[in-house]
Order: sequence, then structure tokens, then C-alpha cells
Amino acid sequence: MIVKIEQEIPEAFVQEEGVKNVTKRILIGPEDGSSNIIMRYFKVLPGGNTPFHSHDFEHVVRVEKGKGFVVNASGQEIPISSGHSVFIAPGEKHQFKNSNEEPFEFLCTILNPNAI
Repeated sequence: MIVKIEQEIPEAFVQEEGVKNVTKRILIGPEDGSSNIIMRYFKVLPGGNTPFHSHDFEHVVRVEKGKGFVVNASGQEIPISSGHSVFIAPGEKHQFKNSNEEPFEFLCTILNPNAI
């Protein structure tokens, strides 16, 4: 069993094309012995966004703090906030955006791409 404390896990800015002002922590992943799933914690700072992209795998998101938008494949911005959960199907284009003045934070759990 592995037990970790979020604040003790390194937080780093995401350095990918299309990303602006987003940090990520890997809460549980392969380094912890998790072969099949990865649990990540994202913080989208004010004015920030993830890329408008898709994956070959599904993932689930739970908003922990703040509010923001999830953008669907047709470009519609759907408001989400603390307590909302989102399911993103494989191949579904999506993006997370924060146009508010406070950080927008969420958990994102995915299948380990190396296990698929």
C-alpha cells in the first residue's frame, strides 16, 4: 500500500504545445507500482488552459476547487465547478479553461498509456 500527501508531491508547469499556465502533480502512478491507472492533479491558473486535444483512452475528471470550463468537441464551453465530475470518452476532443480570477483545480484519472 502507498499513502501519499498531495502537498509533498512535486508540482511542475506543464510544458506542452497549447498549454498555458497549468501545473500538474502525479498523485499515484507507475513509480508507486500502479501498472494500470494514473491519478493526476491539475491546477489551471487564471487565464490558463490545457490544449484542445484528444486521447485514445477514456478519463475521468473531478473538480476539487474553483470553477472553469470544459470545452467539448464542437467548441462549446460548459461551466464546471467544485463537485462536478466529467467523463471523456476515447477520441473525444476536449479542453479545460480558466477565465476566472482564482485557480481551477481538478483530479484527472487515466489508464496508463503504457498498459493499453
